Amino acid sequence: MPVVGLGGFFWRAQDPAALKSWYAEHLGVGPGPGECFWQPEPGPMVFEPFKATTDYFAAEKAFMLNLRVTDLDSLCEQLNAAGIAVETRAEWNTPETGRFARIHDPEGNPIELWEAPAS
Repeated sequence: MPVVGLGGFFWRAQDPAALKSWYAEHLGVGPGPGECFWQPEPGPMVFEPFKATTDYFAAEKAFMLNLRVTDLDSLCEQLNAAGIAVETRAEWNTPETGRFARIHDPEGNPIELWEAPAS
């Protein structure tokens, strides 16, 4: 198979530099200062188109970024302390798929935080 993984995620932003800084500060996502590449840990990734009528995320958004995390509870506490609204729902969590929380970046883009089930 010629494709071996996700090579990048690109989207338009009103203030790309500020948004990049927000992701780095609050989620540790993206390359460090002066670097071009971010080296995420290997692991599972879901690649799944949704129906245009889905209510899984906001209808006015074309995508929802899903980020794999290792300690969802601690991250949610840190985000709350930084004034970032975190939404959790018991029905999102299952032993088969793991645990989830949702936030939005400063430009309103939806982000799903996913803690995979223990192996």
